[in-house]
Amino acid sequence: MSDLTWLEGGTITSPKGFLAGATYSGIRAYSPDKLDLGIVCSTVPSHVAGTFTTNKIKSKSVVLDQERVSSGKAQAIIINSGIANACVGDQGMKDAIEMAAIAGNHLGIDAALVLPSSTGLIGVELPMGLIRVGVQQIELSDEGGSALARAIRTTDTKSKEAAVSFKVGEKTYVLGGIAKGSGMIHPNMATMLAFITTDAPIDLSFLRKSLSSVVDSSFNMITVDGDTSTNDSVIILANGTAGGDTIEENGPAASPFLNALEELSIYLAKEIASDGEGATKLIEVTVDGAKTRHDARSAARSVASSTLVKSAIHGGDPNWGRIIVALGYSNAEVIEERVALYINDVCIMEEGRPIPFFKEAIAAIMSQSNVRLRLNLNIGQESSTAWGCDLSEEYVNFNSTYTT
Repeated sequence: MSDLTWLEGGTITSPKGFLAGATYSGIRAYSPDKLDLGIVCSTVPSHVAGTFTTNKIKSKSVVLDQERVSSGKAQAIIINSGIANACVGDQGMKDAIEMAAIAGNHLGIDAALVLPSSTGLIGVELPMGLIRVGVQQIELSDEGGSALARAIRTTDTKSKEAAVSFKVGEKTYVLGGIAKGSGMIHPNMATMLAFITTDAPIDLSFLRKSLSSVVDSSFNMITVDGDTSTNDSVIILANGTAGGDTIEENGPAASPFLNALEELSIYLAKEIASDGEGATKLIEVTVDGAKTRHDARSAARSVASSTLVKSAIHGGDPNWGRIIVALGYSNAEVIEERVALYINDVCIMEEGRPIPFFKEAIAAIMSQSNVRLRLNLNIGQESSTAWGCDLSEEYVNFNSTYTT
């Protein structure tokens, strides 16, 4: 049995054997509390798994990480915010390799076990002179996770971090994570980064399979603006320092671990969606009764990413026809006469026909910070949930002057 517990003040250094730290190196414009460069490091080499952007234009940091993660071993991740290290030619790969080497030298570990990660403006070279000096300023500790969570932010208005523990018999294991993302969010594996650590001893094959499955139901089910970044990355390090038997796919601890990883990932994913640029509301779209899981996922993402749906929710306009239209142009099989629609648990459409409702009452519940849409297709048993946010005037204003 699993006993899942959310840890107060939990972060990426909550699991045993992980240290982190961050500094202001000058990559981003100065402010008194600004941080822009940080490291998370395990005290021992760890099993590693990752999922990365499917955008055909990739940051060279992502390309290098994909190569290194394939080895199954890593010990540290160095992350900068402000510059994406994308679309800068061969120099991008040279800088990614050097960034990892600088961190490895600072930590006293093999540079090949360091993964570089970047987020920020595309088409700008990394200021390696600032990074060389900045890395030397980073002091790692088991309390440095929150500083690192701040350092990886760009347009985020808040840090995203959490940790959970789960028990298997007498053993307690911890998973911790941080994430960033506010705009360019429509992952397909925005600018979205997530880093997860655990002190559980996880079989490498199972770790890879677990992360892929969980990313599919969490980070790949959020959307802010329909744009998939050059830098999207989700990386997990498992160092096994809590001891115990190796957790394998068919073992008794597999389900508790997978559940903890999914709960943590969904939490971080929702934090990203709710912090969308200019957002005032979190939108949750659940599709039930689909014929296939693919159909349920497609339908949920279609509705959550609809510009018209997002705009209507921002204004508290119960124009439910927009929701049905977005459902209809998804790739899901839909039979109009069977569809039911609920807004915050109030049924406004059943068997393809509208149910009379007080427009003012629905508008009132749509003014809440969380707006839940549920669509029952009534043609199968599969379901899926996607998360997004409303589209406000602030989003347009912000992105129309992003570099000016």
